[in-house]
Amino acid sequence: MAHKEYGVTDILDILRRIRAGDSIRRSAKATGMDRKTIGNYLRIAAEHGFCESVAEELLPELAAAVFRTVHGTGRKSASSPAACAPLIPHRDLVAHWLEKKGLTLTKAYIKLERMGVAVSYSSLYRYAREEFGFGGPKVTVRMAETEPGEVAQVDFGRMGLVFDPETGRQRVLHALVVTLVMSRHQYVYLTHRQDLDALIAGIEEAWEAFGGVTRRLILDNMKAAVVKSDRYEPVFNRTFQEYSQHRGFIIDPAPARHPEAKGCVENQIKYVRDNFFAGEAFTDRDHAQRAARLWCRTTAGLRLHGTTRKRPLVAEWW
Repeated sequence: MAHKEYGVTDILDILRRIRAGDSIRRSAKATGMDRKTIGNYLRIAAEHGFCESVAEELLPELAAAVFRTVHGTGRKSASSPAACAPLIPHRDLVAHWLEKKGLTLTKAYIKLERMGVAVSYSSLYRYAREEFGFGGPKVTVRMAETEPGEVAQVDFGRMGLVFDPETGRQRVLHALVVTLVMSRHQYVYLTHRQDLDALIAGIEEAWEAFGGVTRRLILDNMKAAVVKSDRYEPVFNRTFQEYSQHRGFIIDPAPARHPEAKGCVENQIKYVRDNFFAGEAFTDRDHAQRAARLWCRTTAGLRLHGTTRKRPLVAEWW
């Protein structure tokens, strides 16, 4: 079997998991990385000052230091100045997006990708941080350290047909449901597509609605984010992995690790379809989305949940 080479993003993912309290075994199972390789990375990282109490903002530099130690200084990592070179001709445009229009870095990355600009998310983040002072403590508002803010689960589910003004015909509408596992409070994002752009956009709206980011996000073999679905060696979409590192949550591909979450989203998809979508006459996707936001805060948020026997929107249960 050929030796698999890991980059800075992969090493950073391991450091974040260990810092969050995951064991080497659990980290290996979640990422598919060999335990000996993880142990070697952690040994090198420790030599550079890594420990479980290290500040989150120092982890990217530690990951880069591990990469340089393993591969030598001649190799260019994803966050090297050369990797940011494709962004230089678009400096003013990126500045306009971030500073004038107030776009998120994720949206800026998506727009650059559509323009054919070949650059990684981490390189864009580094460039924006150095050129415009982007980033800092305000990027992520962490939810409660206790269990209620610990885990969210996300999945797509088919709702039905809705008129699409862009094509002039009926199109299938999907719901991206982000559910806080402990409380069952949820956010519903509606889209005609089940791709990476829709996934990130929906999760971003959920974080805004929840008022923070959970520490873990469970993805149950979602095609938009999981390149290779494997219980022992999953492979995540690189852009989504970089997005998770920027936003500060850990991707968890195995719902079985959280027994309380098992079946949570699958049941929620049916609940959203039956209780929110069925029987309605939405004029288009935007009309349905406005109704979904209200429904999440009222009907769904204030119901007495059959399993928890609590109302999801009760603040102390978030």
